[in-house]
Amino acid sequence: MRIVLHQPEIAANLGNVMRSCACFDTPLTVIEPLGFPLATRDVRRAAMDYGRSVDLTRHADWPTYRAASMGRRILFTTKGAVQLDQFAFRPDDDLIFGSESRGVPDSVHDDCQGRVVIPIAARSLNLSNAVAIALFEALRQTGRLP
Repeated sequence: MRIVLHQPEIAANLGNVMRSCACFDTPLTVIEPLGFPLATRDVRRAAMDYGRSVDLTRHADWPTYRAASMGRRILFTTKGAVQLDQFAFRPDDDLIFGSESRGVPDSVHDDCQGRVVIPIAARSLNLSNAVAIALFEALRQTGRLP
């Protein structure tokens, strides 16, 4: 299992996702371009000392990531998606999250084998909160909780 962030725009969100990945021993992939320098203070502040223990991979763009991807690509989206509790995750899944303001382009949407929505009563969740919820459920289903 791997978390994949497609062109994140907010440094603090990346830092918080790094903490979640460290806590759940899950690799993180970031697809560029980013909306901030990776070494920015906001990333370090949010990640705290957890950032050093994250298995972080960077890819210049979607095609580069796609060429290296080994598992199913599961996109978290509101478009044509299966509800989180009804989706069957597998240990080799890449859980993909789009940028905070744009999501992912249609070409990325179409290149994923699964689409999942987190059911909520309001308009949207913060990216790092959505990642934590999704990762916990996927790890729970696959028996990989620490």
